[in-house]
Amino acid sequence: MSVSELQIQIALKEITDPNTEKDFIATKSARNIKVNGSDVSLDVELGYPAKTQVELIRKMVQAKLGAIPGVGKVTVNVASKIVSHSVQRGVKLIPEVKNIIAVASGKGGVGKSTTAVNLALALAAEGASVGVLDADIYGPSQPTMLGITGRPESRDGKTLEPMVGHGLQAISIGFLIDVDTPMVWRGPMVTQALEQLLKDTRWQGVDYLVVDLPPGTGDIQLTLAQKVPVTGAVIVTTPQDIALIDARKGLKMFEKVGIPIIGIVENMSIHICSNCGHEEHIFGTGGAEKMCKDFNTEFLGALPLDIRIREQTDSGKPSVVADPDGRIAEIYRRIARRVAVKISEQAKDMTSKFPNIVIQNT
Repeated sequence: MSVSELQIQIALKEITDPNTEKDFIATKSARNIKVNGSDVSLDVELGYPAKTQVELIRKMVQAKLGAIPGVGKVTVNVASKIVSHSVQRGVKLIPEVKNIIAVASGKGGVGKSTTAVNLALALAAEGASVGVLDADIYGPSQPTMLGITGRPESRDGKTLEPMVGHGLQAISIGFLIDVDTPMVWRGPMVTQALEQLLKDTRWQGVDYLVVDLPPGTGDIQLTLAQKVPVTGAVIVTTPQDIALIDARKGLKMFEKVGIPIIGIVENMSIHICSNCGHEEHIFGTGGAEKMCKDFNTEFLGALPLDIRIREQTDSGKPSVVADPDGRIAEIYRRIARRVAVKISEQAKDMTSKFPNIVIQNT
């Protein structure tokens, strides 16, 4: 009994990718389907990094196709291909950077920088090339969180080489000043510094650049919205009403300037006692999920108020690298995959496809 390509496609429509929650035909992930007698081979091209998911997806597809009567050997090659996606109109992409993810919060103290660095590390753990831009000029924290010391090199006297920590490319004003030096700068100087850090850094083939924004909706956020090609924004909040009021303002700001909201992360969602393991919602419960319903955006995940997250980040080894097999690292990786999936579903950037128009005298 011979097997047809149509049978294979029908079977693939019945398998749901656990990360996209769609079938492999709908997402156009199944490619190069070949039927040779009873043997079947195909490629599954994912639009998001999924190093920890490759074997799971391969086995799912092999099991489904192998169950079709008449099918013999099934060869499935699973790989990721990350491309640039569209940004605000009139803003040019940055060379060597495919996608920029802004991590923002309405107010300080909600764990935005911790979320940003762990999100970046989780994307890298899933196989992406990742950079971190510390956009908090007044209070840079990424050098400490990534355990990076020293000054960035400049090979040509004009541009900076990114520093590297735990496999991430990183740049921060914190690399260029002493730890105890306060940045007593007015708004225009701060926004100019942000632009220079972003555009004068020699990024190397970055799939995702995670921008750790300062709290609020001021000069830096406005510069980011008007001059930086942002693919999407992740809002970090706690369940507390005070934090949610400010988080809503941050979300609305991005909506006003045409930057898509990828979703909301609820930090310090539940407190876990380090002595007895008792769990308690000390900042309230369900706040971020209600906000998601109000703004029709995705709830990306919730993180506990756990002393290990603070200890690991302060020591320069955030949770995703300090305890890669732990529960917290898995939550961050799950959030990272959803962020990458949401970006993969956005319109692709086509600016590089347009031909250059050259007018010549003939």
